[in-house]
Amino acid sequence: MLKDSRFKVVIALYVATFLAAIEGTIVSTAMPIITSELKGAHLYSWVNTIYLLAMVIATPLFGKLSDLYGRKRMIILGAVIFLVGSALSGIAWSMPSLIVFRAIQGLGGAALLTLPMIIITDLYELELRSKIQGWVSSIWGVAGILGPLAGGMLVDYVSWRSIFYLNVPFAFIALILLNKYMPKVTERKQIRIDTAGIATFSIGIILLLFGLNQYVEADPQSSARILYLVLIAVGVLLLIFFRNVEKRAKEPFMPLEIFSNRQFLFILITGFMISVINVAIIFYIPLWMQHVNGVSATRSGSIMIPLSILWPLGSIVAGNLTVKYGIKRMILLGSLFLCAGSIGLATITTGTSNFIIMLYIACSGFSFGILLTSLMILSTTVASERIRGAGMSAVQLFRTLGQAVGLVIFGLFLYSDVENPSYAVYLSESLHTIFIMIAMLAVLLSVYMIWVASIQKGEYRSFYEGKARIASKQK
Repeated sequence: MLKDSRFKVVIALYVATFLAAIEGTIVSTAMPIITSELKGAHLYSWVNTIYLLAMVIATPLFGKLSDLYGRKRMIILGAVIFLVGSALSGIAWSMPSLIVFRAIQGLGGAALLTLPMIIITDLYELELRSKIQGWVSSIWGVAGILGPLAGGMLVDYVSWRSIFYLNVPFAFIALILLNKYMPKVTERKQIRIDTAGIATFSIGIILLLFGLNQYVEADPQSSARILYLVLIAVGVLLLIFFRNVEKRAKEPFMPLEIFSNRQFLFILITGFMISVINVAIIFYIPLWMQHVNGVSATRSGSIMIPLSILWPLGSIVAGNLTVKYGIKRMILLGSLFLCAGSIGLATITTGTSNFIIMLYIACSGFSFGILLTSLMILSTTVASERIRGAGMSAVQLFRTLGQAVGLVIFGLFLYSDVENPSYAVYLSESLHTIFIMIAMLAVLLSVYMIWVASIQKGEYRSFYEGKARIASKQK
């Protein structure tokens, strides 16, 4: 399938994607131990939220700058930043210092998460592109298998610090391959950087997510909650003002045509909601297993293996079948497994067997692979070449934003007083509430996706219905 020189580029992108993917899975498994050793359980959510927040800010920035300065330069810069952030996280001496270093990691991770899909879109036509993107998405599953197991074993037998150093050799490999094989593309001249748009968006997002997170953490009786509500309001106003800033920008940071396209809006909304759901499963199942069921970090990591296997399988299925059979059928299949997995997790108790929990996780993972990959393939057909970097990075932005918002919102219901003798009981009750919320979101999202896929008309209808179905109708 890939016998030309582009194959080497794809291999380099596989390594870069693996670098970003393994970080998420390996850290989530180790988080209970990290917060316990650094004495910062109340900052549990911030270690992951700050990483996602940094990615939210940097994702559209890397996408836009890659349109202006070239993909190669930006993805290499991202790999370097990620490497530095990983090395610093390994020497963190407190929760605040770890949070700062995780922010640096997130800035670099944004490039590694977003640019590979954009580069593949640049290199290949739709049918072959969709297959390659499916395989690139499957790298998350490989990382998902290695991440929880490696994370659990390193935490149990070495140190949680070693999980960050594990990223360093992969970062060097990615840098070497990208520098050697990525082709240079002539950059556009007379570049105008939309500093006003970047500043407005970044400050608005920071205030919004910081305000939400601090509001969750604050004492319900504290007057500080009023301040956090003000920060949330200011953040929302800045994001509204951002729209006017982009209207006037000659080289907009995030072109508004992305949001005026109905297909893109569907992709953005759906990606956001799927990410709200999957972040809860990824981060809260290990918490349930370790602190409610009382298993080791290694064992809780093994419980997540079905997610890691079925997610890439779903990605490969979507990559090979979306163009042929249509995105509508992929949505139907993905929605079925999404509801099965999410509703199942809402029913688990301390008496539920590990096999049943793994079965529900497997259903969820398969749905994530199918839905996210098929939507990414759709986005490559919607984004024009002129704004491809900005458009596809917006897709990743909304997914990352969904994870960040999901952690904050679910944090409202998460019990975190580890000093309470009844901590495990209260934690199980709070996690059960969160899993019920996930199930409700999954059902509502499935109804929305199926409805949108069923009413498609015009130029995108054939893509939703698939080539095989269109051909049969013509006969």
